[in-house]
Amino acid sequence: MPRTARPRRHGVRAWAVAGGAAALVILPVADAAGATRPKPSSPTLPVPRSTVDPATAVGGARLASMGVVTDLPKGVPAPPTMRDVAWVVADLDTGEVIAAKAPHARLAPASTLKTLASIVLLPRIDASRSYAAAASDTRADGTRIGLVPGQVYTGRQLFQALLMGSANDAAYMLARINGGTARTLAQMNAEARELGALDTRAGDPSGLDAPGQTSSAYDLALIARKAMQSKAFRSYVQTRRVHFPGMPVPKKAAKHTSASGTPKPGPTLVDAKGIHRQTYDLTTHTTIMLNYPGAIGGKDGYTSKANRTYIAVARRGGHTYVVTEMWGLDFQQWRPTAKLLDWAFAYGSKARPVGRLVEPGELSATPSPAGQAGATSPADTVTTPPPEPTDTLLAAAAPQALTTPASGRDDNLVPALLGAAVLAAGGALGVGGVLRARRREARGEPRH
Repeated sequence: MPRTARPRRHGVRAWAVAGGAAALVILPVADAAGATRPKPSSPTLPVPRSTVDPATAVGGARLASMGVVTDLPKGVPAPPTMRDVAWVVADLDTGEVIAAKAPHARLAPASTLKTLASIVLLPRIDASRSYAAAASDTRADGTRIGLVPGQVYTGRQLFQALLMGSANDAAYMLARINGGTARTLAQMNAEARELGALDTRAGDPSGLDAPGQTSSAYDLALIARKAMQSKAFRSYVQTRRVHFPGMPVPKKAAKHTSASGTPKPGPTLVDAKGIHRQTYDLTTHTTIMLNYPGAIGGKDGYTSKANRTYIAVARRGGHTYVVTEMWGLDFQQWRPTAKLLDWAFAYGSKARPVGRLVEPGELSATPSPAGQAGATSPADTVTTPPPEPTDTLLAAAAPQALTTPASGRDDNLVPALLGAAVLAAGGALGVGGVLRARRREARGEPRH
């Protein structure tokens, strides 16, 4: 006789074991008839508030729009629908903006702000010199490389951590070497003004959420254009993988020799103090650099306020395009950005420009655009974050309601420790440090 089917249970739970730890997996809840309950509807994007006067909009009157802006001849399809509040596609060489959505919407930039920080710090910090990490450098939330207090790192290694690994502890250490956070922020805000990035206010050199900190998709394109002119910046963001130093290894373990007396190759290096250090692989955090043919630069970001932010630069067939995105819902993904780049390469030369990227210094004597709350430039000697500007997003669509990825976790935590959790969890960060980071993640605190 056939077996009688057992009724399905509600809220079935299963235990999975990975790496020696049990993980609770919640399976879909089914009703008595076995039908899975419908999933909650997908989150919708907030609508930016119109705050920009077309007469004074930086880059052109059409860029004051808070909707999609294009000027396409017959036969040219519209750009792909993006799950972003704001985005810009521009020709990096000519400066022509060929398509945009809410380009001047003021939003939190997350770690894309590290691009602006690098413009300020790269010419001021010697890449070949070694610097000792301080305890204050390691007290960073979110993504970090796992700096060890007292251990030395070259400027080059710190910039690798900043731009490849999106490491917040590296951002703080570089700012300290540069003379302190206040000085670095003042220089970042001065650089933004020089570039014409009048929507940008830096309040934290790492890009973690800070009072008054904003940027825009348009400003990120200006910042990316400037950064890509730096050979050093291009070198860092185009590097896919490097060995990064971790904890010192015991002397006995460091003295591995062959029968001929020559050192055996191993995952160690000798720093400026002559200390043998364990290394681990640092792989670029900006995944489009690993996957998109022609990608030559980029920086990603995510915080609980900013959601997904992205900068991507690619070159094909003699054309170079930059795509910038803000307040996106496609967490830790590169394919949506790739679709926008594909559209640019296919139709960018046919689309008529809707605006342009201003040149550095062009707006130095120009007043801030009217109608944008908080647009007054901060003083060069700023010692505190700039004042909070009026939120560009409509209050009815609160950003905090849409900050959890569909997976239920912060996807940027997966590469966040960049190998340090494996090789330095018992030293550079400590098991306790890893657990504290996970508890902070569970509380919904900003990550990178």
